[in-house]
Amino acid sequence: MTPTIVLPLMIGGLYAAGVYLLLDRSLTRVLLGFVLLGNATNLLLLSSGGPAGLAPILGYSDPEQINDPLPQALVLTAIVITFGVSAFLLAIIHRSWRLARNEAVGLDEEDRRVAAGRATDADEVDPDDLSPEDRAAMHVDTLAADGGVPADDVDLPAGAR
Repeated sequence: MTPTIVLPLMIGGLYAAGVYLLLDRSLTRVLLGFVLLGNATNLLLLSSGGPAGLAPILGYSDPEQINDPLPQALVLTAIVITFGVSAFLLAIIHRSWRLARNEAVGLDEEDRRVAAGRATDADEVDPDDLSPEDRAAMHVDTLAADGGVPADDVDLPAGAR
C-alpha cells in the first residue's frame, strides 16, 4: 500500500482553519474553530491507528491481523470532550447575546495597558474619554433605550431595582 498525501493535508488544513477561527473576537467563529480542531484531532488519531484490521475479539482472528482499539477509544473520548466544550461555548454565546445583544468579545483596556507597557491601571481610565467603539459593552452609551437596563433572563422582585 502506498502512502497518500491527502489525509495529512486535510488534517493540516483543518488545524490551520481551526486556529484561524479561534483567533477571532466573534464567539461563533471561536466555536466553529474549536469544532474544526476537534475534527482534525479525530482524523489524526484515526490515521495514527494504521491500516484497518479485523475486530479484536478473542479467538476470531490471528493477533497480527487484529486492529488496535486504542485510537478508536481515543477518538470516542475526543468526540465527547469536543461535544462538552461546544455545548459550554454555545451557552456562553447565548448568555452574551442575552445580556449585551452582541456575541463578540470587546476590547479590554487592561489588556491594552499591559500590551503598551503603561503604568496606568484600568480603574484610572475614564470610559467617557474613550471613543464609543472602545468603550465597554455595558457603558451608559451602549445600554438599551428601555430605561438603561439590559435584558436578562432573571426576574428580580419589583422593589429590588
